[in-house]
Amino acid sequence: MRYSHASKAVVLSAALALTLSACGGGSNETAGGEGDGSYVVTANTTEPQNGLLPANTNEVGGGRVMDLIFTGLVSYDAKGAPVNELAESIETEDSQNYTIKLKAGHTFSDGSPVTAASFVDAWNFGAAAKNAQLNSYFFESIKGFDEVNKEGSKKEEMEGLKVVDDTTFTVELSQPESDFPLRLGYTAFMPLPEAAFEDPKAFGEKPIGNGPYTLTEWNHDVNLKLDVNESYDGPRKAANAGIDFKVYQSTDSAYSDLQSNNLDVLDQIPPSSLASYETDLGDRSINSPYAGNATITIPGYLEHFKQGEEGNLRRAAISRAIDRQLIIDKVYNGGKIKADDFTAPVLEGYNAEVPGSEVLDFDGAEAKKLWEEADAISKWDSGDEFSVGYNVDGAGNKEYVEAVVNQLKSNLGINAVAKPFSSFKELREKVTSYEMTGAFRTGWQADYPSLYNFLGPLFGTGAGSNDGKYSSKEFDAKLTEGLSATDPVEGAKIFNEAQEILFKDLPAIPLWYQAVQGGWSENVDNVEFGWNGVPMYQQITGK
Repeated sequence: MRYSHASKAVVLSAALALTLSACGGGSNETAGGEGDGSYVVTANTTEPQNGLLPANTNEVGGGRVMDLIFTGLVSYDAKGAPVNELAESIETEDSQNYTIKLKAGHTFSDGSPVTAASFVDAWNFGAAAKNAQLNSYFFESIKGFDEVNKEGSKKEEMEGLKVVDDTTFTVELSQPESDFPLRLGYTAFMPLPEAAFEDPKAFGEKPIGNGPYTLTEWNHDVNLKLDVNESYDGPRKAANAGIDFKVYQSTDSAYSDLQSNNLDVLDQIPPSSLASYETDLGDRSINSPYAGNATITIPGYLEHFKQGEEGNLRRAAISRAIDRQLIIDKVYNGGKIKADDFTAPVLEGYNAEVPGSEVLDFDGAEAKKLWEEADAISKWDSGDEFSVGYNVDGAGNKEYVEAVVNQLKSNLGINAVAKPFSSFKELREKVTSYEMTGAFRTGWQADYPSLYNFLGPLFGTGAGSNDGKYSSKEFDAKLTEGLSATDPVEGAKIFNEAQEILFKDLPAIPLWYQAVQGGWSENVDNVEFGWNGVPMYQQITGK
């Protein structure tokens, strides 16, 4: 991240600029092309795992809806650069104490005002242990988080948040963190109306937001319907009449609907069509890298895979036994890029040569050797099963997981099997309750454009997306050091040093970097995919 300074203060309206080699151009403003604004756009999705609360939504099915029905202090344009939404300014002189001023006059869709308390109360709710929100980790930087988040705590307010008046609040962090403003466009930092705290569960089913759309229907496992929020006054005004998100159990079905113009936007092409979709769709197709990756997580709570020498050897053996490029070529028609680290190449600070990254290179002989070294510590029984779980409603999951387990069988001589789950929601429920009995497919779609976002939320001790329950004091200390760096270049260097620790422990096994492979129907125009691989739904129009 690159910051420019106005006097001694960092002012968001002029200060935050990012350099990302991501896909697409343009700004957060509605696309300038002509189109039918009365058209309702249909798009694919998966069933959200939980009710739609900002601090409890950390997966793509819920996330794409949340980003449209809520808006926060900032949003991100197609290139990942922050754009002011409700923030008039975000100022700091020391990167630890921030004064946030809101634009006046904004409301939630029920007419209630968006105030400083709407943010402070929402962030406190998200951090409080008693509310058990998946995204609570995102508030860790705020002073007093530890007191409200520790198990059994009855405290509900972080010391570092203060309401000054209706349009001003202050944030005190536990240490200086220069990229704090960059995070504030993520879902966890959205405001909430008072109604949310009266019955959070009911609110999650029928959320009252302040974004460019409102959720009018949620027919579980079928669809989610969004209408335009006429009271929204920001840079992401809808150029269409609404979005109808259809829940698909199969990307083959979704692609068939796209080809017959019964679905307007699809962000995943099934493997069976990857070789032909760009020819079939022509200029209605996209194949472009974004800030995302694919990984396999082997939980540290599994026998033979606990943190320590045996577990590290076995994870390294499995990583070495996977021929990533072969799978990319066979399953994805060459449409992915072999991973060299835990982040993504489109991010500033990315380094393809982090020491230890050779563990991601295929070497069958080395894999076998590492597995035998682990056996010398604790023998793997020949009858033991090593499973890799996956959700069947994601494009290519079945094919690539089956390819992985076949390679493990061949290169390690173990009984490796693919374990299907009927939906992404079912898989995530088992993962987040730590009930998995084997490894499972994972991946990350960036919340905001930062190396840290691929590291802290996934591997920091106690983080909400730390699926394998990894914990390392050395790694946590590096994260803290990187966040406190005032120079972005120095911060990136430290985060890459943190990755050296991950390459030794392999809490997840990086496979490849993601590219959005998608398309749109003949019925729509002004389609653009953003830096994180998500369509800019608000700017799509009918023809």
